[in-house]
Parts: sequence; C-alpha cells; structure tokens
Amino acid sequence: MAAQYTADFEKALQVGRPPNIQKLFPNSKALIVSGKVVDRAMLAKGKAIAMAANGRSYFVVRGALMAAQRANAPLIIEIAKSEGGQKAYCAVNYWNMARIVDALCNELGITVPVAIHADHYGIKNDKDLAAAKVEVPTMFEAGITSIAIDASHQPDDQNLLANIAINPFIPKWAGLETEVGEIKGNQGLSTVDEAKFLIQGLNAQEIFPDWIALNNGTTHGLEASAAGIQVGLTAEIHHALAPYKVNGAQHGTSGNSSERLREIANQTATTKANVATALQMISWGLEVNDYGNAQLDANGNFIKVKGEGMTEELWAEMVAYANEMGWKKGDYKSLNLPFENRLLAQPKEIRDRMAKRVEDFAFKMMTEVFNATDTAPLAIAAILKAGSHDLGSKGNLIEDPAYWTKEQIIERAKSLAGDKGPEGNFDD
Repeated sequence: MAAQYTADFEKALQVGRPPNIQKLFPNSKALIVSGKVVDRAMLAKGKAIAMAANGRSYFVVRGALMAAQRANAPLIIEIAKSEGGQKAYCAVNYWNMARIVDALCNELGITVPVAIHADHYGIKNDKDLAAAKVEVPTMFEAGITSIAIDASHQPDDQNLLANIAINPFIPKWAGLETEVGEIKGNQGLSTVDEAKFLIQGLNAQEIFPDWIALNNGTTHGLEASAAGIQVGLTAEIHHALAPYKVNGAQHGTSGNSSERLREIANQTATTKANVATALQMISWGLEVNDYGNAQLDANGNFIKVKGEGMTEELWAEMVAYANEMGWKKGDYKSLNLPFENRLLAQPKEIRDRMAKRVEDFAFKMMTEVFNATDTAPLAIAAILKAGSHDLGSKGNLIEDPAYWTKEQIIERAKSLAGDKGPEGNFDD
C-alpha cells in the first residue's frame, strides 16, 4: 500500500519517537511511541480501549499492524517474559520486537502510532530484582517503549517495594504498568484496598503508572468458563483509584464475549486490553468462536479450517510434534519457537492469508468491541501538544512520603486481607 504521510504525521515523527527508537532507526518512517501516547489517545476519545496484541509470531504482528492501520487506531505490540524473555517460547522477543515492528511499519506504510510493550516482566524474589536491574536497560536499548512490572506473585508489601526498586531503571518517558493480584480466574480476586495500597505507595515515591492490571476474574489461554471478567469489581477498583489518574490494563481477553468486553470499555477506566491466545490460534487457521476461543472436535482436538492459516501438511506436523512432546492443548503455545521458521518458509499466499486472518479478527475487535476507531489522530495530537516524545505523567503527588517509608509499607501491608487464592498463572 502507498503510505499517506500527512503534515501532522511528519511532525510527530520528528518529535514523538523516544531517544532509543531514534538511535536504533534514524531513517525510519515508523511512528514508534511511548505507551503513554496510546493511553492518552484512548482517554481523549473516552470509553475506548487500545488493543495490546501479543506478538507471539511475525504473522500476528503483521496482521495486527494492518488491522490498526485500517481502524486508524494506535496499537500496542507486546510480549511477556515467559514468551519473549531469556527462556522464551516464541521467536519474537524483548530484543527483536521493535526491529520487527519497525521493518513492517516501513514495508506496509503504517502511519498509526505503535508502542512496544514488555508485558508481565516478572519479579518473583530478590534474585529476580537484581537480575532485572541489569536486564531492563538492555530491553530499552533494544527498542522497548513501555513495560509492565509484575511482582504480583509476592506479598503486597514486597510487590510495592519491588516496583519502587526497579523504577530508576525505567525511562521516565516510557509507558508503565503495574499489577496487583495474579491472573488466576475467580479465586484470590484483587481488592480495592490492595490496589490502593500499591498505587498510593507508588504515588508517595512520585511514581505514576499509566495502567494497573488486576486479578478481576480473568484467566489466560483457553477459557470456556462463563465466569470471566468481573466488570463490577473492576469498576469499583478503578473508581477508588480515580484521584491517582491510573487506567486499567485488562489481561486475558480471550475467552470473554464481545458483550463483556464492551462493558469493560463502557463501565471502567480501562484503556489497554491484551489479546494473545486468540490471535495465535487465528493465524494458524484454527476454528475459533466469537470469544476468540479455539474450538475442539468430538475427540477434543483443535479444528483446522481447510484453506485458512498455515498449510494442512504443516499443521499435521505441528500436532505430531506436540503429541511427541506430550503437550496438552494449553501447551501448544510452545510450538511458536520451533516452528516459526517453518511457517516463514511457506509460500507467500499462505503467509499472507495467515496475517490477513489476524487482521480481520483484530480489526473487528478494535472497531466493534474496543471503540478505538479513529483514535490515531488523537495520539498524534497528544504528541504535537507536548512537542515531545515525553508526555509526562497523568498523576501528581498526593500521598505524603513521610508515611510511606519501607518500614511503614511493611507494617501497613499487615492489615490487608491476605486471601490470594491458589498459585496463579503468573508467567503469561
């Protein structure tokens, strides 16, 4: 497609790209931005959510970018630590994701702003925290523009203290997400008090996250339950956090109906929603329902749609490989790494239909569910208004730092309800 570069786009390209992106891609026409830019665009429209497409493969990234261009909506491309960290099960990772996005934006003439988000950067203990202080800067050097610090596996005081300790290693201009409560379905749900404790403690340190992720009843991966996201709980927590101007990041959208996701957009302060498993399955050519859930046949096997996604022959090889490894349905995500090059080696028409299937699904979700149509100009306007890649913080100092010393944080956490439920799906 021939790119239509407007005057505003050209101006935004000059001032809106963060320094790491300018250094990596000095001659690029890709408007790669901080996650803050995407968040602000959704706020400007109101009751709108940006898709955070989980880029488990080249095909998902390509399809999501084409969908965003069609919808005229900014996009977040992300990968989690388990998927794209040092022990990755995907070929797309923290260190090559920006390069893949930049190349595709230039090839496809993408003119919507795109953020590169390190999702679920897990910190489970002191050893992880020490490693993070070394690793996080390398990720920003490689083009990350937004990050989710996820220490939710730890008790509330340690979660807060880990977020505070890692913050000096994150650029001030970058998008920032924090998390309270592990993702584990309807057990150990996040509470108002837990969320306020985390956000107030960060506020006292003049750390103002753009997003907070909750355990609000969702799960990751394949989900057939009717329970799903608890909209009322989410709205209650967001309302309690309103003075701190932090928005919601919704995890685990696969498995929730379009109606419920629309409720999240309309009734909560959510501006970011992660879409992962659905996009992977769609790119492969599997049959999915409206929820993005892959369907199973009478024998409990995935249904490959003939003539869609990858070739039938390659799918048969992937199934055989999974069987040989003893993998269950939820483990099929681990096929991404060993088969990415095999998928890239298919004929162009096959590769194109894989990406196109992602594009069509993502476009429908962006426009009909997330209300994100035509939010790209709002993102560009935010950049031009700031005259910078750094939009600053939405929040401001409310809490008195004198009441949030390390000792007081540890003492205060003792009064929080301690039911976190069984161990959750921390990694994804």
